[in-house]
Amino acid sequence: MMDIMHTITSLKELQKLHFIGVAGTGMSAIAQYLAAEGKNITGSDRYFFPNQTNETKNKLETEGIACFLQDGSGIDNMTQLIVISTAIEDSNVEIQKAKSLNIPIIKRAELLSLILKDKKGIAIGGTSGKSTTSAMLFDILDYAGLQPGIISGAGLVRLQEQGKIGNAQLGKGDWLVIEADESDGSIVNYHPEIGVLLNIDKDHKEISELETIFETFKRHSKYFIVNASHELTAPFTQENRQNFSSSNAKAGYYATDFKQVGLEISFKINSIPFALHAIGKHNMENALAAVTVACQLGVSLNVCSKAIANYKGIYRRNQVLGNKNGVWLIDDYAHNPAKVAAAIIGVQPLAKKVIAWFQPHGYGPTRFLRNDFVDSISQSLRPQDEIWMSEIFYAGGTAIKDISANDLIQDIKAKGKKAFFVEDRNQLVETLRAHLTIDTVLLLMGARDPSLDVFAKEVWNEL
Repeated sequence: MMDIMHTITSLKELQKLHFIGVAGTGMSAIAQYLAAEGKNITGSDRYFFPNQTNETKNKLETEGIACFLQDGSGIDNMTQLIVISTAIEDSNVEIQKAKSLNIPIIKRAELLSLILKDKKGIAIGGTSGKSTTSAMLFDILDYAGLQPGIISGAGLVRLQEQGKIGNAQLGKGDWLVIEADESDGSIVNYHPEIGVLLNIDKDHKEISELETIFETFKRHSKYFIVNASHELTAPFTQENRQNFSSSNAKAGYYATDFKQVGLEISFKINSIPFALHAIGKHNMENALAAVTVACQLGVSLNVCSKAIANYKGIYRRNQVLGNKNGVWLIDDYAHNPAKVAAAIIGVQPLAKKVIAWFQPHGYGPTRFLRNDFVDSISQSLRPQDEIWMSEIFYAGGTAIKDISANDLIQDIKAKGKKAFFVEDRNQLVETLRAHLTIDTVLLLMGARDPSLDVFAKEVWNEL
């Protein structure tokens, strides 16, 4: 891949940028942010088709971003920079056109690192909870009058209510909150004012590799805040007083008295009461991390408490679609072993029974995490709970299809748990209908597949 980062040290001289894969959450966020700065942004995506409505495309165009089919038509001699995600292969027709026109090509994370140079950056890292923590912190800083910006991997509901995708906003203040992704190693590109490490769990990489990546992240951060109650993150401590903890670990900020009643949780941070419209202890920990950062910037705990009470959530993170015929339907982005287990445990207080459905993504990742998925899911299920899976989502490209979601189901079943496989997810509701009883949560989980939100609405209509 062409890499000319050594010749690009600032975005100030660049006016026209083209994003290949602009509909992706990480890409669309940066595209919108730069468009709001007044730059001429164009984009293409393989999910854009002629004469076919695409909601993301419409919202991007509303923000002033010209969208094209992924056929090279959006690239011309005026294009000064091509931005790609790690998913774009070198054989892509637009990559080839850009090379023929000698247009520089950089990856999304490299572009984000350039944006961060001109702001006071807060980079939220960790295996799980990055999007939620980023959104909570953005809300707190905004409520406190600091006018922050945000570039996130998920849409904030309160921004979506304005008709936006919701994963980016240009702030008038000095601070910019970003979600720093470790899955592709891109987190090492950032040099933030404040780095945050939420947790470390096996996901796209082995633990040892993740620890090396996060060590670089810490070294690049001026101030580093960690979850002192997490066994693997505690050793990354810079100073105890700027850490947070939900256990007895030494930290400047600690959460206690966790309670969940229905769809609400309450807790205390340093003896100050907090209430949040969310579910699960993991969301208390996300809020605790956000509050800890805000306090470093001079925001009081009382102001943080008032701000977090207004938090409306983010797209497809414990998103409650409603209750029909005694069944709660909840849609969630959970996609690694720790997140799937946390999502299941988080909804258990809502009903006597949980039926969890999960669509794994990618044959390589599913193969890599097979035993971890089996163990985490099995441990999270109560005797009355069930896990259902449909076949692995395949996004294209080269892949060895030597594993099925049914392999995971059979492994979980062998552990004595109630596990079922429905290859075609469109048959899910019809197949499990007899399992739905009054006082049940139907939890849908999965990532990367852009049609999952539509699927959740279809399930709701079928209930």
